[in-house]
Amino acid sequence: MSVVETQPPLPADVSALRTGIWSTTATQDQDGVLNIGGVPVTEIAERYGTPAYVFDEADFRMRCTTYREAFHDFDIYYASKAFLTRTSARIAKETGLSLDVCTEGELAYAKAVDFPPERVLMHGNNKSEAELAAALEYGVGRIVVDSREELDRLEALLPSFPNSRPGVLLRVTVGVRADTHAHIATAHEDQKFGFSLVSGEAEEAVRRVVDNGLLELRGLHSHIGSQILTTQGFEAAAKRLVGLRAKLAEDGIDLPELDLGGGFGIAYTSEDQPTPAAEMADILRTAVAKECAQLGVSVPRLAIEPGRAIAGPSGATLYRVGTVKHREGIRTFVAVDGGMSDNVRTALYAATYTVQLAGRVSDAAPTLVRVVGKHCDAGDVVVRDDHLPADVRAGDLIAVPGTGAYCRSLAHNYNQIPRPPVIAVLEGRAREIVRRETVADLMGLDVG
Repeated sequence: MSVVETQPPLPADVSALRTGIWSTTATQDQDGVLNIGGVPVTEIAERYGTPAYVFDEADFRMRCTTYREAFHDFDIYYASKAFLTRTSARIAKETGLSLDVCTEGELAYAKAVDFPPERVLMHGNNKSEAELAAALEYGVGRIVVDSREELDRLEALLPSFPNSRPGVLLRVTVGVRADTHAHIATAHEDQKFGFSLVSGEAEEAVRRVVDNGLLELRGLHSHIGSQILTTQGFEAAAKRLVGLRAKLAEDGIDLPELDLGGGFGIAYTSEDQPTPAAEMADILRTAVAKECAQLGVSVPRLAIEPGRAIAGPSGATLYRVGTVKHREGIRTFVAVDGGMSDNVRTALYAATYTVQLAGRVSDAAPTLVRVVGKHCDAGDVVVRDDHLPADVRAGDLIAVPGTGAYCRSLAHNYNQIPRPPVIAVLEGRAREIVRRETVADLMGLDVG
């Protein structure tokens, strides 16, 4: 295909903020300056430099509350791997959510804000003995067990915690291939997670835990993938998990909980149409209740694990343009002072983003651009194809919305570039909640 055939739709006004992809406090003033949380991004750039992650506290809190209200009869574990700071963990706690952590490092954030341990769930497909011990010591409410070896490690640790009988969920690979990128589809057979349902491994694991009696088996867990915009995959997974519950119930094995995981998608572009939280809640609870009624089993306590759906729209990344190269008949390359080190998702998952001129007004015609970074790699792309005013130039501020999830979490130091800060904005005030890394930080780790 030619570039013209594959380029995104031309916005009606390339200078205006597009609806549905920014945090709820994002506005644009008469001078074309983007404001988030009542703070002009020009002030953020001047005070904290670029690139910078901008975190909209009010938007994040609103989305936590939206999920709490929509899924009022579910346990809701905020998937902290999407975006984790003391501030985000504290807001999740204050809004009544529980917390999903995957490592000892993520658990440390729960401890730092005194997150109630009974509301913490420990994930991970290869948890170490140290990580399991940390979970037992903190008294986390649920451990999602992913393998036979993990059962071995967990049971071997119990003598060191004589007063502990941890609640566990068994992660089941249900054989559902989600409609998403292959790297973030996690429930089909050919991947690393969970106990296989098709092979009988999941049923075998349930019976082992019940027979040993050392762990409190609370139920089953499934996660089909990430950035999923429709509900069919979740419904199919729920149906298969309820089927396994019904089979085990015939032998008197009661599994009172069913965790359907996360993966709820967001709008990265105006073309994306994610299912609203309230609608998703109705569909999931109805699907599970219907299947339970057909099989004659009780309805379990349900749980979900939203991460991106809460954090994603709450974040944007601010960049300064360094060079602009016009390739006649192809596109314009706009190089910024960050790149794949602060947003690897475009390179890793072929993720799609949009871009906005953020520091001035322009009445120039739109031109097709590719926003690229400063790394020595042809795959160093932030926004593959979008439009900016044709007069975009060195020194301009541009912003990329929808970067609140998995950008800071996946950030790295390729080319020894320090990671950006996280700047929280709220009611006209900005504060640095994660400071910018420095070259001194990087050199300090090298003890050779």
